Amino acid sequence: MPKKIVYKHLLATRWMHWINFPVLAIMIWSGLLIYWANDVYQVKIFGVTLVRFFPEWFYKLTHIPYRLSEGMAFHFAFMWLFFVNGLLYVLYTAISGEWRYLLPKKGTLRESWQVLLHDLGIRKTAPPQSKYNAAQRLAYTSIIIMGFGSIITGLAIYKPVQFQWMTTLCGGYGPARAEHFILTVGYVLFFLVHVFQVIRTGWNNFRAMIAGFEIIDQPAKEDTHP
Repeated sequence: MPKKIVYKHLLATRWMHWINFPVLAIMIWSGLLIYWANDVYQVKIFGVTLVRFFPEWFYKLTHIPYRLSEGMAFHFAFMWLFFVNGLLYVLYTAISGEWRYLLPKKGTLRESWQVLLHDLGIRKTAPPQSKYNAAQRLAYTSIIIMGFGSIITGLAIYKPVQFQWMTTLCGGYGPARAEHFILTVGYVLFFLVHVFQVIRTGWNNFRAMIAGFEIIDQPAKEDTHP
């Protein structure tokens, strides 16, 4: 069957994607080092602890050292690279016109549900898409908004005096830290789903983020000669 090369991702998009991947991983890792030094979050009802994000057996099993200063050093160093790379991506997307493929549009919410049903094998056909399907539009737009949220909440707890207005905007130091933690959980969930979907769609889709193009099968033209 004849093959066709379809160009999908421009060079700038690929570069910023692959820069963000290790940077975000380091941000999550260093953030955990900071959090493990003061593990405060848990779900309680009437004073009874139902869930701790990292229970006592986890610390006993892993023997995690309290490396607060190391975590802070890495976190505060790489947050600027995370910020600059994210800002450049937003500016590039806006200027290049790539935002047309990325931002949700009318019917995106309904179509994203259809995409989910298709991925789960409940629906036979997926809704039509351009560069990104409806679920990807929602997910990628959400991750950009989450990035801005992480920067605001991060600065609010990093410099609560110098950026007092940000701390106030987040509801105070305590809520800002909780919001920052919730956003981190969101990144981890997004990362897991993203990797699973990449594995599920196969090498062709992965190659597009490396080389910029996909190779697809093209139906052969029927011979119309008598």
